[in-house]
Amino acid sequence: MREFTDKRNENTQDEIWLLEHPPVFTQGQNGKAEHILNSGDIPVVPIDRGGQITYHGPGQLVAYTLIDIKRKKLNIREFVTILEKSIINTLLTYNIQAASQCKAPGVYVDNKKICSIGLRVRRGCSYHGLALNVDMDLEPFSRINPCGFSQLKMTQITHLAPSATLPGAGAQLIHFLSDILGYTNVFDHSNGKL
Repeated sequence: MREFTDKRNENTQDEIWLLEHPPVFTQGQNGKAEHILNSGDIPVVPIDRGGQITYHGPGQLVAYTLIDIKRKKLNIREFVTILEKSIINTLLTYNIQAASQCKAPGVYVDNKKICSIGLRVRRGCSYHGLALNVDMDLEPFSRINPCGFSQLKMTQITHLAPSATLPGAGAQLIHFLSDILGYTNVFDHSNGKL
């Protein structure tokens, strides 16, 4: 992500990378050690995004949003709002009512966090992105204060829509992100389709 961002110029096309991580805790630039309660056998990796500590693992959809927000004429708050709206719309396809909260970026269902957002912006371009809990083991979140909040509970799509899949959620997310950001030609590098 950093290499892509460092090498891009004003003509570089934006990219969104969808992936899963092996189990890992990531601690943002402002992350405080006291929010790691017991990492156990899961590594803690300091990274250069904003925010505190979170968990990534199999069954979680991670979207790295490599977007020239300056070219899109967006500020960081507007971009975060677009990410939140795309997740909320994705969840609506599963009949899940969700909302954002002013006090902490991300998306929540019944006051439980279902999607975390952490960004870095360099030279007007964003990287890092969001992590949507789809069908994963949520236990590692109990080993940390997710996003720096000691009482924060986590949830996932399959708790509310058991038939949901990671590829299906990814396709919905790309659809809504592309629509809101105004992308008309979306190319999927994994299968070569528009």
